[in-house]
Amino acid sequence: MKLLDVVALTEDFPEVGLHRGQVGTIVEEYEPGVFEVEFSDLTRKAYAIETLNANQLMALYHQPIGGKTLLV
Repeated sequence: MKLLDVVALTEDFPEVGLHRGQVGTIVEEYEPGVFEVEFSDLTRKAYAIETLNANQLMALYHQPIGGKTLLV
């Protein structure tokens, strides 16, 4: 994972109002595997910023991985 990657939580954090599946963006890397993630609503207003470990996150992809394409 790297700066500006879109990620989803893999576990709940009810103490800060975040739950598994919520989507955020990596905005800082403090050390290998430790990231500051910003969570924003659909109007782009941030509602949470948390420091999380890579094992608490799942990278999301909006395109094929490894160059795969659908043959038509």
